[in-house]
Amino acid sequence: PRRYGEEVRLEVADNMPDELIEFLLNKFGLDETQLYRVNGPVNLTRMMSVLDVARTHHEFPSFKPKLPGDLQRSDRMFAAITSGDILLNHPYESFQPVIYFLKQASRDPDVVAIKQTLYRTGTNSDILDLLVEAARNGKEVTAVVELRARFDEESNLEIAARLQEAGVVVVYGIVGHKTHAKMMLVVRREGAKLKRYVHLGTGNYHAGNARLYSDYSLLTCNEELAEDVHKIFQELTGMGRPAQLRHLYHSPFTLQQELLIQHIKQERDNALNGLPAKIIFKCNSLTEKEIIEELYRASQAGVEVKLIVRGMCCLRPGIAGVSENIEVRSIVGRFLEHTRLYYFHQNGEYSIYLASADLMERNLYRRVEISFPILDDKLRARTYKEGLEIYLKDNCQAWIMNSDGSYTRLQPQEGEERISAQHYLVEKLG
Repeated sequence: PRRYGEEVRLEVADNMPDELIEFLLNKFGLDETQLYRVNGPVNLTRMMSVLDVARTHHEFPSFKPKLPGDLQRSDRMFAAITSGDILLNHPYESFQPVIYFLKQASRDPDVVAIKQTLYRTGTNSDILDLLVEAARNGKEVTAVVELRARFDEESNLEIAARLQEAGVVVVYGIVGHKTHAKMMLVVRREGAKLKRYVHLGTGNYHAGNARLYSDYSLLTCNEELAEDVHKIFQELTGMGRPAQLRHLYHSPFTLQQELLIQHIKQERDNALNGLPAKIIFKCNSLTEKEIIEELYRASQAGVEVKLIVRGMCCLRPGIAGVSENIEVRSIVGRFLEHTRLYYFHQNGEYSIYLASADLMERNLYRRVEISFPILDDKLRARTYKEGLEIYLKDNCQAWIMNSDGSYTRLQPQEGEERISAQHYLVEKLG
């Protein structure tokens, strides 16, 4: 068993002898309700070795993540960010600019301080190396390391020790809450003033995952966003209480009630007043009871609700009088859909929030998470098109949830254009 976790279930092949099953249940202290018999191989990660077999016609075509021309130099990131907010759609666009951002910060003599959260990054990581380099170059470096990141506890202990040895101030966040937020703050001396640059993301600072998971990165020097990030870092380092923020929402304080619940209720009120109303959520899981109940109420008021949920979803769509205005779909393809994206129509003045948080109790009540808006009009329109619209048109990799909780795979109708969101983004951005 894992060093820091308790056993919760036992998966066995359905042809395993009963005597061996009983032995394993006793060994791990589990009962029959925690036993899962699998009709097929257990631990499908072993199938990854099949990739070593030379059968290239079974493989996806190779592609190289796009690296925008103005982001190809590690010594030009501050200038690029100053010219305007930068939005990166991983894995279709490279994670390298995020590394370049930290590289320039670690080596620029005008950079005073770097603060960063680390949830899952790996021990052999450019991010880790650059934080160490920054500290040795005399920067004030603070890392918020989450020691309880599932499956990475031992790795993160090693990371914390290495950072501390290099002179990085390592803190472990708010007692009783995992720090799952993804953010980096760089403070730079420019003339007589200090200027702040920020990276915010929906995924981990893990270059390997950034090639396989769909996620967004925002690089900005917007002072109001930077001030919000600064205040959250103060909370995490024990130097401040939960503060009023201008643009960011964060759990366990404001994300659930002030962002999600209030905005859902506003769409419901708009629908009841005869105004157009629409909600689109894209996330990994939807299990939080209050949000589900509010989405049901919104549907009953006439709000159009589109949910793109890759994993667990406790809401049931298409039930007359309850959720007939709700559609739930899951996209299963080449890349793992990891983006959390929340859209509210707001009578045509729509807003889009990216987030580190899924719609689960653990994310909203027991973790430090952030959600941030896309403020730039062009980037917001691009996020809608690439992050939502194309996924709602997908008829190749989409599975639609039925009212009983089962799923039906969408198939293009005769004469209908075949649309795969992931393929479209590979072709457009890769």
